[in-house]
Amino acid sequence: MDDGEDLVYQVKLAEQAEPYEKMVESMKKVAGMDVELTAEERNILSVAYKNVIGARRASWRIISSIEQKEENKGEDKLKMISEYWQVVDTEMWKTTENW
Repeated sequence: MDDGEDLVYQVKLAEQAEPYEKMVESMKKVAGMDVELTAEERNILSVAYKNVIGARRASWRIISSIEQKEENKGEDKLKMISEYWQVVDTEMWKTTENW
């Protein structure tokens, strides 16, 4: 197998085990090669990003819900919520960098 095929195989393993961040990392390498992606490779890339971003979006919704419930419970809690929101936001932006 060549490097691209090896990376795609690793991604397929990751897809079954569901560490989607690893899938994104590997597919970025495949996409960075000077070859056109196959339909299967494009689909894998799409699935990987969909799941990584979907998890972050779910975190955003949960944090937003918690923030609404905690609005009247003091600035300390709101500050902690805001700080955690920044962590999730940073993770999302790092995932989509260089695309």
